[in-house]
Amino acid sequence: MTKVTKEGFSGGPIVPKPTKERLTSRQLEDYTEHRVRLIEWMVNLGKSPEKAEGYAEDTVNGRAYRLDQFYRWVWDEEDRYTTQLTHQHADDWMRELAYGDTSQENKSSHRKAVKMLFRWRAHEFGGEEWESDISFSTNSGQTNPKDYLTHEERQKVRDAVLEYGTVPSYNGLSPEERDRWKAHLAQRFEKPKRDVGPDDFARANSWKIPSLIWTALDTGLRPVEVKRASIDWVDPQNKILRIPKEESSKNFDNWAVSITERTANALSRWLAEREQYSKYSETDALWLNRMGNRYEYYSLNRILRKVCKEAAIPSEGRTFYAIRHSVGTYMVREEDLAAAQAQLRHKSSQTTMRYDQAPVEDRRDALDKMG
Repeated sequence: MTKVTKEGFSGGPIVPKPTKERLTSRQLEDYTEHRVRLIEWMVNLGKSPEKAEGYAEDTVNGRAYRLDQFYRWVWDEEDRYTTQLTHQHADDWMRELAYGDTSQENKSSHRKAVKMLFRWRAHEFGGEEWESDISFSTNSGQTNPKDYLTHEERQKVRDAVLEYGTVPSYNGLSPEERDRWKAHLAQRFEKPKRDVGPDDFARANSWKIPSLIWTALDTGLRPVEVKRASIDWVDPQNKILRIPKEESSKNFDNWAVSITERTANALSRWLAEREQYSKYSETDALWLNRMGNRYEYYSLNRILRKVCKEAAIPSEGRTFYAIRHSVGTYMVREEDLAAAQAQLRHKSSQTTMRYDQAPVEDRRDALDKMG
């Protein structure tokens, strides 16, 4: 069960940083308590209060983040802090979203989050539920989700991530250039400039993010699976990611998921590099962030958007799930539905018996075609 405290929950901090920075201490204390009550309800009751069934962790993370955006928008509109959001606020927010340039999928997700907010208030405080006059069309069935990467975008992201955060070689810089790059890395790694050395230049050109993004492009890792990923999952020799059922987001079965040879090589390089960092000495986590913590959903969204900008493709409103959606879309197109369900580890009683009809080798061939 997800533990929710004032300090945070598994999806991240209770109050995101942009909101913390704009509130007074008393407002922050009030808003934190408000958010704790809301997120606790989402975790334990939100999906079906009558059955005491909460939402999945990924859903809680996404809706908590979107609702915080909604609250900040209301504060800007009202020019004051309040937690008493109204149906009129919700209607106006939908109109604001309608004219925005984010995807229909993203707009629809905001609408669902706001609808859930008023359902919480109705359940807990006797308020009225809310229905929007505006709906956002989302694709379904065999149609591509809006929040996904096209074939061309996948290739650009795969290439662009090799440029992500890179710096010139330490020995190839003049003293003046080296001094400027030291200043940049001092800020990036949050350490004194005088302490920046050759090891930091090598660290900046790490294989960590390329291995993470390439693995996601092959396997469609959910954010929670990135968070839980262990070094024991990686089998580069056989070009497979082995996800045990107790670590899978859907907790249904063990999975042997195909990866390309290129991704297997990147993971091998990262595993060798990983051994050089002290923060990994007492953990089997495959990837840790700069602070030594496992990656959260919002951090992965931020990384993907930066890589998209590096690739000169649209980044606004993109979430880490765009990668996963693209894997499913093109795996179905290149192979078949069974291959996509196996590669994405979908929980479906109707298709489980068909998973093994898509051999690992066939799925790898599809990945190579997908780019």
